Parts: sequence; C-alpha cells; structure tokens
Amino acid sequence: MIHRKENIPVGIGLMLLTMFFFVTLDALAKHLMQHYSVVQVIWARFFFHMIFACLALIVMQTNIREKITSKKPGLQIVRSLLMLLTNGLFFIAIQTVELTTATTIMFLSPIMITMLAIPVLGEKVGLRRWIGVFIGFFGAMVIVRPGVIEFDFAIVLLLAATVSHALYQLFTRKVRVYDDPITSLLYTGLLGTVVMSTVVPMKWQTPTLEHWPYFILLGLTGCVGHFCLITALRVAPASVVSPFAYSTLIWASGYSYFVFNEMPHHQVYIGGSIIIASGLYILHRETKLKEY
Repeated sequence: MIHRKENIPVGIGLMLLTMFFFVTLDALAKHLMQHYSVVQVIWARFFFHMIFACLALIVMQTNIREKITSKKPGLQIVRSLLMLLTNGLFFIAIQTVELTTATTIMFLSPIMITMLAIPVLGEKVGLRRWIGVFIGFFGAMVIVRPGVIEFDFAIVLLLAATVSHALYQLFTRKVRVYDDPITSLLYTGLLGTVVMSTVVPMKWQTPTLEHWPYFILLGLTGCVGHFCLITALRVAPASVVSPFAYSTLIWASGYSYFVFNEMPHHQVYIGGSIIIASGLYILHRETKLKEY
C-alpha cells in the first residue's frame, strides 16, 4: 500500500485543469457527433486516450511491466467500466441537450459522491450534509422543470451519468493507495478501447482530413484530463476537490455560446447556483467535522 502526504492546493489546481480539459473534450465530441456516429466518437475518445497514455509511459522511461501491473485489478476494471458508461451516457445525451445544461446537471456528481461514500468508502454522513444533498437535487429539478418542459429521455441519461461519474471518482480515490497514477491512467481507457474497437467497424465512416485532428484531440484531452483528475484525487480528498468541478460552467457556457450558438434558459443558471451552493455547504460541513 502506498502512503503519501496530501496536498490540497495542488489537488484543487489539478481539478480546475481537469474541468477545462473535460469540457473541451465534450465540446469536441458534440461537434463530431454532428457528422459521425456516437459509437465512432466514443471509440476515438478511448482509442487515442490509450495511445497517448502508452506514449507517456514510454517517455517517462519507467519500469513498464511494473506500471501496467495493478495491485487491485478488480478495482481498476470497475473504474474503466464506469468511465466507459459515463462517456457513453453523456455523449448520447449532448446530441439533443445543450452543453451548458448537460454540464450543469453533471454538477450533481459531487453530491452523489457524498451519498455513495457511505457504501463505497464507509464514510458517515450526518443530517446537515443530507440536507445539502436534498437542496442539490432541488436545484436539479429547477433545471429539468418537470411538468413545465417536454420530457427528454436524455435528462435521465445525464442523471445516470452523474451516478457513474461519482462512482468512478470514488473508486479512483480508493485505488490511489495501491497503484501509480500512470497505472490508473492506462486502465481508465482500457475497457473503453477494447469494447468500442469491437463495435466501431459496424458504424465506421472514414473521417475527413479536417476532422482527424478533432478525433485525436478527443483522446489527448481525455488522457491529460484524467491524469489531472487521478493525481488530484491522489493528493487531496475527493470531498475537498470535487466542488471545484463547478468551474466547468464557465467553460461550458463559453463553448455553448461561441461554438454552438446555444443560449441556455435562465433556469439552468438558477438551478446550477442552487446545486453549487449545496455542494459548497457539504464541503463546509466536511471541513468543520475534520476540525474536531
């Protein structure tokens, strides 16, 4: 088992970088899915991720056999499956949902982490933190506006993605004491690459020269983003760094407006503010409890 000191400022900085890369990845995927199937886009995201992860391993000139061998392969496989599930659900959803709206709904992930930390990490959650969780879900309802806007199944997919993403982060935090970040980075794209490579031939459309760089960037932003996330969760508690995922609203709003000409409804920002407030309240409670 690996024991390391925690570095919260570094963890926060890495989480902010993570969010920039992830929203860039989502914007690239949304753009490509206007021309190619979601299957091919998901394949490219994982296939090129693995290429860049392997290149990083070679450049570092470390013991390759040691890095590709996990002390907890079961946990790593679960992580890889959860990442494939999260990307699949999210990419399908953003074909019909505005990027800012989809990103804001994903803000529920830190709140899901609080709930799921009970069975996964054995943490105890008090009444006040549960109140924060329920406030967060109220914020989500403000965004979704059930009964006011037409039901969109993509919203269900996004809610499912928040759960799988929260579980991914928790398992990443759990495996950090056993495996090196490069090991986790390799496993992150493993299952997605294998599974999607078996099905992509059925949906294959040869990309144009203009689009090949976008496909490659999918893997690069995913690889770098996940390395930042893995390292952030390795050097700082998930409950501390997760709320900084809210910075994605800035990047998502920019991409939505300038790239896709999307203007989210004002309820998105109202609901997002409620979710952010609840997440920050949960963080405050977590910090107060650790002081005692």
